Amino acid sequence: MKPSPFTMHRPTTLDEALELLRAYGAKGKVIAGGQSLVPVLNMRLAAPEHLIDITALTGLDGISVAEGSVEVGALVTHRRLERSPEARAAQPLLRAALGCVAHPAIRNRGTTVGSLAHADPNGEMPAILALTGGWVTARGDSGERRIGWEDFNVGPLETSLEPHELLTSATFPALAPGQRGGFKELTRRTGDYALAGVGMILTIENETMTGLRASFVSVTDMPVVVDLGEAVAGVPVAAADSAAPAVAAAVEACVDPVGDIHATADYRRRLAGVLAGRLLEELAQPPAGSAQPRDSLAPAEGAA
Repeated sequence: MKPSPFTMHRPTTLDEALELLRAYGAKGKVIAGGQSLVPVLNMRLAAPEHLIDITALTGLDGISVAEGSVEVGALVTHRRLERSPEARAAQPLLRAALGCVAHPAIRNRGTTVGSLAHADPNGEMPAILALTGGWVTARGDSGERRIGWEDFNVGPLETSLEPHELLTSATFPALAPGQRGGFKELTRRTGDYALAGVGMILTIENETMTGLRASFVSVTDMPVVVDLGEAVAGVPVAAADSAAPAVAAAVEACVDPVGDIHATADYRRRLAGVLAGRLLEELAQPPAGSAQPRDSLAPAEGAA
């Protein structure tokens, strides 16, 4: 299929982009990498009259690691963020999840902030923003505003962003001392949307597990963070496998997925629990001789 007719605009400054958004409002749509938007346009699930291409803007392509967080500009591609050693050191969940996003060709063009703006519950990055307690920054008529993840996502494919606003960055807080983060998902084929996915942050003190949080992909209709601390509290790290069944059961009890042609609701629920239990066991076993948080499922370079 082909998209509905539209007019393409390519501003060169942020002020010009905001002026276009003010002029066209809901009739306009911002495009950067286009890997989420273009398929929607081709299927005519959206039919904006104007596309505002922001790829010529300056100052939106940076990755900044400072003050305990990773700030990602609106034009940073998935692949560039995935390969950033500074971002990986501060928040290994980013590389772990980004390595599961579609295919390398898509990650080379798609942007992390654009994925957040798309707000697809089958996407990895909204879940990671939620799990890390992150936020996005938007610019509009009233200047700049910071929007926490819990206020940004208001439904499937829906955010609280105003028609005249432009996302300029997303910020992912780093792991705290004693925390380990990882991500795990299952797909029918490499590059497909996940049948279910789980992101997790485990907190350890004195070789004992004291906290556990999880978020999900393709299981909830918008990002949620579930506190699973009761299932692991007081359990030694070395005995994490004994807590895995309780974690799996807790996950299955708190998620309410919707079935589709790819998987039933019961299957997604069960799969989310199994993945959570396995991920807990992996997070409890950091690489030998490493004092760094475990980047549990980051694919090898070149892997999809």
